[in-house]
Amino acid sequence: MAILQDLREKAGPLVAIVIGVSLLLFIVSDFFGNNNTQRRRAEKYYELARIDGETVSYQDFEMRVQDLVNIYKMSGSGDMNEEMMQSLREQVWQQLISERLLNETYRKTGLGVSPDEVEMLVFGDDPHPIVRQLFTDPETGTFNSSFLVNFLKATETDEATKNYWLFFEDQIINDRLNSKLVNLISQGLYVTKQQSEYEASLTGNTVNFSFMARNYATVPDSAVKVTSEEIREYYNSHKDNYMRTAQRDMEYVVFEIAPSESDMQEAERWAMQEKENFAAATELVQYINLTADTRHNNFYRTMDELPESLRELARRGDRSEVIGPWFEDGAYKLARIVDIADRPDSVRAAHILLAPNASRTMAQAKAEADSLIRLVRGGVDFSMLAMTNSDDQGSAQVGGDLGWFSEGMMITPFNNACFSGKKGDLVTVETTYGLHIIRIIDQSPRVKKYDIGIVDRLVVPSNATTQRIYAEASKFAGTNDTYEKFNKAVAEGNLAKKLAMNVTPDQKELPGLTQARALVMALFQNSKEGGIVLDNNSQAVFELPDMYVVAYCTRVQEKGPAPVEDVTSDIRFILAKQKKAEIISEELSRHVAEGKSLDEIASQYNTVLQDATGINFRSYSVPGAGIEPGLIAAASASEAGVLSKPVEGNNGVYMFMVNSIVPSVEEESEMVRERLISGYRMRASYEAFQAIRDKKEVEDLRYKFY
Repeated sequence: MAILQDLREKAGPLVAIVIGVSLLLFIVSDFFGNNNTQRRRAEKYYELARIDGETVSYQDFEMRVQDLVNIYKMSGSGDMNEEMMQSLREQVWQQLISERLLNETYRKTGLGVSPDEVEMLVFGDDPHPIVRQLFTDPETGTFNSSFLVNFLKATETDEATKNYWLFFEDQIINDRLNSKLVNLISQGLYVTKQQSEYEASLTGNTVNFSFMARNYATVPDSAVKVTSEEIREYYNSHKDNYMRTAQRDMEYVVFEIAPSESDMQEAERWAMQEKENFAAATELVQYINLTADTRHNNFYRTMDELPESLRELARRGDRSEVIGPWFEDGAYKLARIVDIADRPDSVRAAHILLAPNASRTMAQAKAEADSLIRLVRGGVDFSMLAMTNSDDQGSAQVGGDLGWFSEGMMITPFNNACFSGKKGDLVTVETTYGLHIIRIIDQSPRVKKYDIGIVDRLVVPSNATTQRIYAEASKFAGTNDTYEKFNKAVAEGNLAKKLAMNVTPDQKELPGLTQARALVMALFQNSKEGGIVLDNNSQAVFELPDMYVVAYCTRVQEKGPAPVEDVTSDIRFILAKQKKAEIISEELSRHVAEGKSLDEIASQYNTVLQDATGINFRSYSVPGAGIEPGLIAAASASEAGVLSKPVEGNNGVYMFMVNSIVPSVEEESEMVRERLISGYRMRASYEAFQAIRDKKEVEDLRYKFY
């Protein structure tokens, strides 16, 4: 027993060591094994951006986007379409960059916002603009502090309200930090006396001069030789000038999803069978809205306004008769008279629109409308009420007057209220815009009009048709999986091949294609030059509105400096121009050394002297020469009557002589200094962040996900 106990005591530490080693081996094997490899692959796959060396994951970015979506929904913006989502993603992206780049700057400079400062920005005598915007009464236009206090009390018990407020509080703090940074930089800017004097001297005088030009084209290309070594040396020294974005070229074929003949026959058959039901219906509008693909619009039209296909039906005036079916505008149609009535040809009306919003429900709008109607009936001028109460700012300025309009120009409920009522009527009607108080100002003479109901069946591709077209596209992609096979199949099948050139990663539309974002994303993520484009599931057929697309990548250009081979001709042109400038400058210098005048040198080359007047250091161009900053700078700094040295410009080599110098009105040095300081401080407000960003690496990979 004692021996067993002794073994246990000795084995205890040993077991602990063995377990520890086993755990260490497990952890190490996991780090170097498949699990870690998969984790790194996943991190790389979900990498949305790299900002100053730090990774931004898709999951974190999307979480922030959804938080912002919730904020917008709480603010009353319920419609989150794709355009709105793009805007919100861009807001989150800009805020993310600002945080990642500026937080370190705030820390290093010791900038911060204390709790007392936040309280002052919220409750102080001069609240932050965000607070003023949130808690200003829309009716009075004044800041409502009690509304603010009640709102903040609600954050203590309601989590959603708390998150809503914390979002805006963060915006207030960030804005305050940015203001402090800009002020710090602005106050650190200084203009010396020498600098202000130099600035004043730049525009102190204007010069009038005569010049001649020797164009680079006068030297033949054969006269200069540019070597490969010179091109490579120039490229290495100016590589940043040849940076380019990622681009792809793509060729593709489209398989349109169009109705087949059997789809046409099926729609016609349905219309024939429905004709009897349409004839037997009693509640025609309800029947049409439940049966047809297009809702009934309730608009009345005169005989002349009706299409030719419906005029004979209107002439007979038989309300029980059903005509059709006939094919028109992509649908088979049946028609029956819903109503015949004498109605005005046109109406003039005014309205007051009360639109529901964050501070007004529809019930409140109706109560407000009742009050306004009582005022009008009590003798208050309708126009004055429209000017002060209507949410339709366009018509409110003219007392709500909409002018004359014919039937069908206004939304249906509004239209019917105006054309069914009588001159002088005051009515209310609800539309998608809100509640309208309508005053019928005048009506034209009544004419006979027809409300004709249409039961239509749009001819659309059936599932069988769609599947057949998809099978064709899929077979094409499977059979022609290389670019060579693709071109051969296009030629043999006489197919229409389309091109998309210089496609960028963030592009959303392509020539002839709408909603093509998924195709663009696949083009950059899963394609190689000369290969078929595949989605993340290795599928080659892309479904777009009304079509399937099979595409091939024909050119890949990665982000970064262009290879020297691609820019050789550009560099050769630059170096050749430099060598030509040297040749021309040497020729001109020899003429100067020989004692020739500017006139004589110009005659030597059969060129005419040109005159430039009113030129100073800030001039943009020279008449007769164009944009030549070198010539402008040299002439502005020259003395009168002195023949210049050759000046190499953009288009050629120049020689000039200043004829006269005209002193300008001298600006006081102190005024120049104040102007410069003011300009610098204004620039600090928008250039400070850009300067910080330019020093950091920001790699935007959002195109992989959106």
